[in-house]
Amino acid sequence: VIRATVGLRPFRPTGFVLKATKLDQKTLIHNYGHGGSGMSLSWGTASLAADLAMDHPERRVAVIGSGIVGLTTARTLQRRGFSVTIYAERIPPDVTSNWSLAAWTPTSGLVEFSKRTPEWNTQLVQAAEIAYRQLQFMAGPRYGISWIQNYAPTDFAQAASGENALLPKHLMPEQTLLGPGEHPFPTPYCVERPGLRIEPNIYLPAMIDDVLRFGGQIVIRKFESPKDLLALSENLIVNCTGLGAKALFGDDEITPVRGLLVLLPPQSEVTYATSGGVNIPQSQRNLFVHSMPRTDGIVLGGTTERGLWTTEVNE
Repeated sequence: VIRATVGLRPFRPTGFVLKATKLDQKTLIHNYGHGGSGMSLSWGTASLAADLAMDHPERRVAVIGSGIVGLTTARTLQRRGFSVTIYAERIPPDVTSNWSLAAWTPTSGLVEFSKRTPEWNTQLVQAAEIAYRQLQFMAGPRYGISWIQNYAPTDFAQAASGENALLPKHLMPEQTLLGPGEHPFPTPYCVERPGLRIEPNIYLPAMIDDVLRFGGQIVIRKFESPKDLLALSENLIVNCTGLGAKALFGDDEITPVRGLLVLLPPQSEVTYATSGGVNIPQSQRNLFVHSMPRTDGIVLGGTTERGLWTTEVNE
């Protein structure tokens, strides 16, 4: 083990918040609460947030937060002709986005199925359509985005027949069922599918570079309450604070979902990812379930502990 990190995903049972409101005389657009799907959906929700911003007469905007949702929102607004300043207490690599396994997982830890609405479902599909296309356009060494084969060992042949309950089929790569003798895992079957891998330690610095190269600014600043936002010179504000929205805007629904990552030294011969526990007792299925090879190491992760705020590593 070369390092271990803990990240707190910003989970809301009813899903992410994407709407425009008023804060005194300022326009405030919320774009937060993506659970474990921020890396996947951020370009999509950024585009929908920018649609809302286009209704505002001014073209100067403050983006609050510098995780991947804040960075993609800033870049999307720049593409729409806005002058952008990012205000954040911390910037990469000291943000939760840096501590994610990061792949195309657009519905991971995103919502409780029973609490979603038809309107929210429509937003999700729109966001996923945009984000999936954009991430494919960015594949290559500059952004650390690439295609990789994923293998999910399983005892059951029907595991390959399941479809995503929230998204249409074309937004998830097609799966192939491998039978006995067609794979090296200690299970009868294995589901093979291609997927997008995102390397945060490459992706986030490249995104910051893009924001700055296109005239953006980054100001290190902490906001204690909405009143602090009123002191900003910008009259258009986009809130991308993630978990920070709980304290800053009093969103009692948002809660942390703790995830632990353990990294092993990188191994160039490991060119595939795995998901799903193998021979793990049902009572421990919330423990290690994924592995992802990256240039900064082989990442082991997938833990989910809801409601825990501590970022100390649980050995």
